[in-house]
Amino acid sequence: MKSFKSILSVAFILLSTSIYAQELMTTTGMQSLQSAEAKQTIDLIKRVNDSWQSRHKAECRGFWDNAAYFTGNQAVFEMTGEKRYLDYALRFANYNHWCGATERDKSKWEYKTYGEGMRHVLFADWQICFQIYIDLYKLEHRAERLTRALEVMNYQASMLESDFWWWSDALYMGMPIFSKLYTVTGNEKLLDKQYACFKWTDSLLFDKDAQLYYRDGKYVYPKVKTSCSDGKSFWARGDGWVLAGLAKVLQDLPKNHKYRSFYEDRFKQLSAGVARCQQSGGYWSRSMLCEGDAPGYETSGTAFFTYGLLWGLNNGYLNKSDYEPVVKKAWKYLSEVAVQPDYAIGYCQPIGEKPDPTRTVDEKSEHPFGTGAWLLAACEYARYCK
Repeated sequence: MKSFKSILSVAFILLSTSIYAQELMTTTGMQSLQSAEAKQTIDLIKRVNDSWQSRHKAECRGFWDNAAYFTGNQAVFEMTGEKRYLDYALRFANYNHWCGATERDKSKWEYKTYGEGMRHVLFADWQICFQIYIDLYKLEHRAERLTRALEVMNYQASMLESDFWWWSDALYMGMPIFSKLYTVTGNEKLLDKQYACFKWTDSLLFDKDAQLYYRDGKYVYPKVKTSCSDGKSFWARGDGWVLAGLAKVLQDLPKNHKYRSFYEDRFKQLSAGVARCQQSGGYWSRSMLCEGDAPGYETSGTAFFTYGLLWGLNNGYLNKSDYEPVVKKAWKYLSEVAVQPDYAIGYCQPIGEKPDPTRTVDEKSEHPFGTGAWLLAACEYARYCK
């Protein structure tokens, strides 16, 4: 507890939390001023989220697939202020004891290979749950909500290594935690580490010509080629994780911060690369530059792209003339095709790492990360319509 108190500045926490609470009240209070389309969207958001929660227990492990849903649920709570969504998140957090991977011996902590075991404390797929815990801490200052996140992320920030995010998904799972945690601690070392790690990943995976990110080093051209003229292979959900992660970082990073311009540049470049790949039906195919590699609808990547592009429009990073047609088509797909009669979100590619045509993707393909992505996109669309 002593180390916890030494890290936090009480004044800084009270100020940041007060601002957060005011923003939440303003957001929910603005609903009476929103357009009819915004109100319809909020109604659809509630129906989708209520459908999910009626069929799935909050008591599930805090690994990436489940935790990604809860980032969407948190957005719904912040927009609506409805207590049942907060209670659902608290049940998830309490079930996981406000932890990710639980190994206590730091000498055993791992991250360099994929792993679902309790030693993979530094593996971003086990850290995404901290995003929810930090948001819940901002609502009520209870030390146990932040203790493990502080222990893990401050330890990681103190390490010499920068190669933590060797796959694109990690830029959503792990990267935003540093800037989010900064909002309650004011610890500049967190932002230094975030930038160093992102620069390492960016140098490995960003293709400047396509303005897209490879999923990981295995897929960097020409190691993998598409069936379309032996072209470059980019996986939609992989790039969706990156665009959404950059939006979350920019949301929390101080406006005049020395690192901000680099994140902004990549956000705009990736947005341009993403927009060029949209299919006429409003969705993005699993193989972004070659739909023939894995044809058909796909919701999870489409939803993360829609969230990121709408966030860029809502916050002045993207111009309306270029990007509004893109998000309008995307929302038409997300609201009319992805949403099923029982308000489940279909056409989500199962867990994977590439455009895999052997995996079934149909109206019954529902997954927590896909629903979470849809909720994020829908909340941003409601803001855009207000």
